[in-house]
Amino acid sequence: MEPMLSLMNDMRLRNKMFFVYFVSVFAPLLLTNVIFYQVITNNVKTQRLDDIERAVEQIRNDFRSQIDEAVGLSAFYYADYNTNEILERDFANPESYIEAYDSYLRRTLGNYSPGFLSLQSVTIYADNLSLLHSGNIGYLSDDIRSTSWYKAAVSSKRSQPVFTRIESMDGDFATFSLIRKLNYFSDQMQKEKLLRIDFKTIDLESIFANLNMEGDMYLLNPEGEIEYTTNTNVNWIEHRKTRFSSLSSKDSIEFVKEYRGISYLDGWRIVGTINEDEVVQEVQKSRSFIWWSACMMMVVPTAFILLMTKSINQRIVQILKHMKKVKSQNFEMIGQPESKDEIGQLTLEFNQMILQVKSLIQDVYLADIRTKSMELERRKAQLNALQSQINPHFLFNALETIRMRSMLKNEEETAAIIHSMAKVFRSSLTWNRDRVSVNEELGFIQCFLDIQKYRFEEKLNFSLDIAAETRSVEVPKMVFLPFVENACIHGIEPLKRGGKIDIRINADESEIVFTIRDNGVGMEQEKVASWYRFLELEEVMGERIGVQNVIYRAKMIYGDKFRFKAASELGKGTLVEIRLPRDSTQNYNL
Repeated sequence: MEPMLSLMNDMRLRNKMFFVYFVSVFAPLLLTNVIFYQVITNNVKTQRLDDIERAVEQIRNDFRSQIDEAVGLSAFYYADYNTNEILERDFANPESYIEAYDSYLRRTLGNYSPGFLSLQSVTIYADNLSLLHSGNIGYLSDDIRSTSWYKAAVSSKRSQPVFTRIESMDGDFATFSLIRKLNYFSDQMQKEKLLRIDFKTIDLESIFANLNMEGDMYLLNPEGEIEYTTNTNVNWIEHRKTRFSSLSSKDSIEFVKEYRGISYLDGWRIVGTINEDEVVQEVQKSRSFIWWSACMMMVVPTAFILLMTKSINQRIVQILKHMKKVKSQNFEMIGQPESKDEIGQLTLEFNQMILQVKSLIQDVYLADIRTKSMELERRKAQLNALQSQINPHFLFNALETIRMRSMLKNEEETAAIIHSMAKVFRSSLTWNRDRVSVNEELGFIQCFLDIQKYRFEEKLNFSLDIAAETRSVEVPKMVFLPFVENACIHGIEPLKRGGKIDIRINADESEIVFTIRDNGVGMEQEKVASWYRFLELEEVMGERIGVQNVIYRAKMIYGDKFRFKAASELGKGTLVEIRLPRDSTQNYNL
C-alpha cells in the first residue's frame, strides 16, 4: 500500500485526474462498447453469411430442378417402346415414314414444349438412313460420333443421362445439353439411337442472377473448369476454359455447393464468391450507431474532466512558471484574477513573498552584486588585452616576408606556394564577408590544390571544369574547399601513385551544382552515413571547419533548398555533389 501511495504522490495532478477518469469511466465504457460491438458484428456477419449460403443453395436447387425436368423427359423417350420401334424400322419409302411420323412421333416430340419452358430443343439421332432427318429426328453420322458430347454419352454407364456443354463449329460455346442413349430395348432392337435435349441459356442466366447474391456465380465441371459464370471479366464462351482455381483471391469468400450421388451431375459444382468487404456492409451500418453512442458516452465525461483539469492545472502551472523565474532573478508577480479556492490562496501568498524578496534585493543584495560584476568586467578586459597581443595577422605577415625573401633568391616555386598559403590564410581571417563569388571560392581551391601538388608532386593530378555562367554566382565562403581538402588528405594521400581529382561546377535554371570526384582509397559506408546524419543534427556548429561544419552552415542558410549527395566505395574513390540555389538575391539566412 505504501509504494502505491508513494507512486500516486509523484504523479502530476492532471495525470491523477486522468487516471481516475480512465479507471472509473473510460475503461469500463470502452470495454462495454467493445464487447457490444463484437457481439453485434459477429451476429450480423453470421446472418449475412447464412443468407448468402441459402442463396447459393437455392441456385443449386433451381439449377438441378431445371436439369431434372430434362432428365424426366429423357426417361420418357428412353422407355417409350413406340418411339424406339418407329426409329428402328427400315421404311421402304418416305411416305411410309411420314405416315408413321405423323401418327405418333409428331405428337410425342411436340408435347415437351408447353410443359418444359426451359428447354430449347429435343433431337433424337438414329443410325437409320431410311428416316427423313428433320422434325427433331437426326442421322447419327460419323461427324456426330466424332463430337465430344457423343463420346461423353457413350462412356456413360447403364445408359444414364449426361449433362455436358455443346460447342459450335469454331469451338466456342453453343448450348448446354442433356445426352442419353436410347438402348432400353437393346435386346429387341439393334440400331443405335441417341437423345439430345438442349437448354435455353437465358434461363440459366435468370437462375444464376440471384438478387440475394451480390457477388459472382460459377458453374464448374468435375475438372474444376468454368462452364458458366456471371463474372463479366471471365470469357466462359470461348473454347479455352478457365480454371476456377486461377481466380482465387484471399479477399473473397467462397460458397461451394457440389452435386454428389446424382449420376448426371456428379462432380459438378455451384460456387458463389463475394468480396469480404461486402459481407461486412451490414456490420458497417450498425458500426455508425455503436460509434456514435460510444462517443457520446465518452465525450461528455471527458469534456467535464478536461474543464476541471484546466481550472486546476493551468493555475498551478502558472505558479510553477513564476517560481522558476525566481531562480533566474526574475521576480515577476502572478497577474491572474483572484479566486477563493486553495490555488487562489497559494497565488496570493506567492505574490506577497515576491514583494518581500524584491524589497530585500533592492536594499541589501543588489549593491553587492553590482560591485562583484564590476570586478569581473575589469578582469575580463585585462584578459582581452593580453590576448590581443598575439594577433593572427602576425602569421600572415610572416608568410609574406618569407615569400618576398624566396623571390629575391629566385626560388619562384617556393614563393608561389607560400603566396597560395597566404591567400588561403587571409581568406580564413576575413570572416566579416559571409558571401563570395564562385570565382573567388575557385581561387581558394586553386591555391589549395597548388599547395597539395607541390606536396605530392606527380602523385596528384587535378582538373577543373567550371561553367562560365557560374563564376559570378555568390555562395557561402569556403563551402566547397573542405570537400577538396577531404579528397586530398583522406582520399589521395594514402595512395602510392596515380591520384586524380576532378572538380566540376555547372548550373541549371535554379541551382548551382558542385561535383568533386577522386579515385582515392574511398570511405566505409558508415562514414558516408555519418555525413548524411549531419543533415539531421540540430546541435550548435562548434569551432571545426570540416565537412560537418559546411553541411551545418549550408543547412542553416538554405534550409530544404540545400541538397547533398555522397557516394563512396573502398578502393574505388568518392563522389560528392552539392546543390545550392542559384538566385543570389534570395533572402537566405546568412
